[in-house]
Amino acid sequence: MSKPPPKPVKPGQVKVFRALYTFEPRTPDELYFEEGDIIYITDMSDTNWWKGTSKGRTGLIPSNYVAEQAESIDNPLHEAAKRGNLSWLRECLDNRVGVNGLDKAGSTALYWACHGGHKDIVEMLFAQPNIELNQQISPELTSVPIFLYFTCGTPATAWLDEHCNKLGDTALHAAAWKGYADIVQLLLAKGARTDLRNNEKKLAFDMATNAACASLLKKKQGTDAVRTLSNAEDYLDDEDSD
Repeated sequence: MSKPPPKPVKPGQVKVFRALYTFEPRTPDELYFEEGDIIYITDMSDTNWWKGTSKGRTGLIPSNYVAEQAESIDNPLHEAAKRGNLSWLRECLDNRVGVNGLDKAGSTALYWACHGGHKDIVEMLFAQPNIELNQQISPELTSVPIFLYFTCGTPATAWLDEHCNKLGDTALHAAAWKGYADIVQLLLAKGARTDLRNNEKKLAFDMATNAACASLLKKKQGTDAVRTLSNAEDYLDDEDSD
């Protein structure tokens, strides 16, 4: 039974595949790639020929080749961030893979980079102008594992235990929980919020597992509190002057 054809690329999105076989082009417009190469598809507007990029080269690829002889890679930026694979992450960004996309767990690539302690990955993601620092894991995603629980029983409980108690975590929660003080410091310097609570009502400070992370977060919370009080006093002074 043949695989269903890939869904068309939406504007501003990139689909990513891994070639299962080498493709030999017949014309100069076609793209050459080898088995195992990563292919970034940016244009599926022509049903027969798709525009793709691999190893910095761009060209046309027969759509039936991609559908039948290439393996789709879901969330490549997230995979690169999880693995700490800097070159793959850079390649994804160079090929316009969305930096703030969510995977099936509702997490961003930045979350996984912080969770894994990959400082170089975090720094590269920070270089992207539209990076979202405070994305929280979406609670709507619980519907899938809960369905599995009622249909599959016990095997799904491990998934529930591991993921559902982390709903609402931000990248800062992840870095604090894993004890990566250097990454906590980077996030705070970039402007990550310290006042966001996860579904257990915990701040990143509450999740800190070592003194270094806790100290950084406590200091930042104190600074934010002083700033908020100062702003409130300025507002009241303005009201009085009116």
